[in-house]
Amino acid sequence: MTSFKERIIRAARLDVHLYEEVEADKGSMKQAMGVVVISSVAAGIGLFAKGGLSGILLGTIASLVGWYIWAYLTYFIGTKILPEPQTKADHGELLRTIGFASSPGLIRVLGIIPGLGKVVFFVASIWMLAAMVTAVRQALDYKSTLRAVGVCIIGWFIQALILMFLFSILGVKPV
Repeated sequence: MTSFKERIIRAARLDVHLYEEVEADKGSMKQAMGVVVISSVAAGIGLFAKGGLSGILLGTIASLVGWYIWAYLTYFIGTKILPEPQTKADHGELLRTIGFASSPGLIRVLGIIPGLGKVVFFVASIWMLAAMVTAVRQALDYKSTLRAVGVCIIGWFIQALILMFLFSILGVKPV
């Protein structure tokens, strides 16, 4: 079995075979969740000056909720609204592949270095989006990368609205 560390590196390298591997490996759900948690803690450390310890905790919880919501939205949009003829997937497959797509977010820990925060977070965001598109394309068995981009953008927008709504109900202000 491939080690957790190797899977994280392969996911960050946008290795399509890794995304196929975790899509098929139902036992990799804990690893996928671990990637989301580690990535969000890295972001919290990178933003420590702004959010402190509570920022790390809230960021981790928000990341886990966001991961679940985004995976479900991606599943629904990708299989019900924008499927290709060969598209066949379940929610778990999207949870696993999208979880590993958080791997590039580990570099956000470098945001703690004064003067690097914005650049690091920008690079991580673009890299994570590319990983997300790769994960979605593989999990939904798309031939079209453009369709995977569309599913990701639609899902991200809806997820952002849901999270903003939840934050406003709970009275939480994002960092």
